[in-house]
Amino acid sequence: METRAAGTAAQVVLITGASAGIGKACADHLVRRGYRVFGAQRRLPAAPPDGGPAMIVMDVDDQGSVDAGVQTVVQRAGRVDAVVNCAGNAWMGAVEDTSIDEAKAQLETNFFGALRVCRAVLPIMRQQGSGYIVNISSLAGVLGLPFSGLYSASKFALEGMSESLRLEARRHGVKVVLIEPGDFRSQLAATRRTVAAAAANTAYREAFARFKAAQDKDEAGAPTPEPVAHLLEQILRNPSPRLRYSVGMLSQRIVVPLKRLLPQAVFEWLLCRVLAL
Repeated sequence: METRAAGTAAQVVLITGASAGIGKACADHLVRRGYRVFGAQRRLPAAPPDGGPAMIVMDVDDQGSVDAGVQTVVQRAGRVDAVVNCAGNAWMGAVEDTSIDEAKAQLETNFFGALRVCRAVLPIMRQQGSGYIVNISSLAGVLGLPFSGLYSASKFALEGMSESLRLEARRHGVKVVLIEPGDFRSQLAATRRTVAAAAANTAYREAFARFKAAQDKDEAGAPTPEPVAHLLEQILRNPSPRLRYSVGMLSQRIVVPLKRLLPQAVFEWLLCRVLAL
């Protein structure tokens, strides 16, 4: 059992997507560090583990569920000091092959779900005069990845909204932060869906197969998500956090400065080599 961090015992943290992956790692870590954590997921487990976060029902795709979940936290804890938007999913496939319904499904959780939670907690945090909103983005929110165009779009949208919200909310004592993880071993890879038309359209099939094989290999060798949880605690203990923090393997994180520094043609050539395109 880890020791409690000084001065953090009273901090109330709501984490969405807390049933697995990054959300679970963050929830479990903060509980060990003395935070009062509420983990949100669509369905409660039959037997929640002892000593873990208090689990509540919240479907971020549903406004009523989000409002009810946030009110549950306020009723039980009296406040919300931080919210961490971890809930998300992933769709794969060429942009041309992605139907409008599939695109909407991708943005529904990754962008609109986070937006619903932000809007639900902001009045509470404004009244408190303090709070942290930490949105889990991705390196794919900085770099548009092939065959993950709508996933990247959802994270690009989350990044833009978070930038604007940070400027709007700062005068009310609310700090908005983005965490941009690279690949980590999580349920996201296991639950990733492929768009329906990917199997039928031969124009992209071969390149898609190579990209997916390379991605599967990278994810199989990726670390477990505890570094994200440690970074989250550092952010919550920082009275003046930055807007963006990247975390993950250096071989992936380096693409962010390379994108800014290299000529576009050179950067795209290198990226295609790395992604086996």
